[in-house]
Amino acid sequence: MITNFVLSSLLAGAVVSLLHAIRVEDRTLEVISKTAASVTFVALGWVRWSAGETVGGWLLAGLALCALGDVLLVGKRTFDPGLLAFLLGHVFYTLGFCAALPVGNWPLAATLPLVVAAIAAIRWMWPHLGHRRSTVTVYIVVISIMVWGGLSTWWLGALPWTAAVGALLFYLSDLAVARHRFVHPAFINRAIGLPLYYAGQLLIALTIGT
Repeated sequence: MITNFVLSSLLAGAVVSLLHAIRVEDRTLEVISKTAASVTFVALGWVRWSAGETVGGWLLAGLALCALGDVLLVGKRTFDPGLLAFLLGHVFYTLGFCAALPVGNWPLAATLPLVVAAIAAIRWMWPHLGHRRSTVTVYIVVISIMVWGGLSTWWLGALPWTAAVGALLFYLSDLAVARHRFVHPAFINRAIGLPLYYAGQLLIALTIGT
């Protein structure tokens, strides 16, 4: 419990520092703060994981891939590798949810709002995506499946609420990233998206070992 509190507090502090760095356009502090925040949620997942725990192993691998994606997105020329790292992170989260509850048991009813949301997101971004239309479409499909898994494992009692809320917060944060990257760059996108993102990763890390 103490370790959870300490690492969660460090993560919160790093996110505050990250937002400040972005606001004052301090690139060095931004890189340091973002890296620190991402390393911290991986560390939290690591200390909660027990060797041989399948669900936790998949989730921890997903956290590590997302942390790699965070580092890659810092660079202006590494957006696509970063997107791929996040895509693989979502795949690993989904595999973790499958390990907790076989996909055949996931309620189909939960897919309806996710399909509607995915179609709306694609239509909203489509005019702005350029050559990344197919890549982003695949990404949205994969993250929607991941959210379906998080909701399903919580709804049927296979995992705690942290899995569902963590997945949803991640999804919402990606909408803010998409708006900033493709539609309208503005500080407000990051002011909303980054806390949502790191809160989501924190909750997924806290799902490990439950």
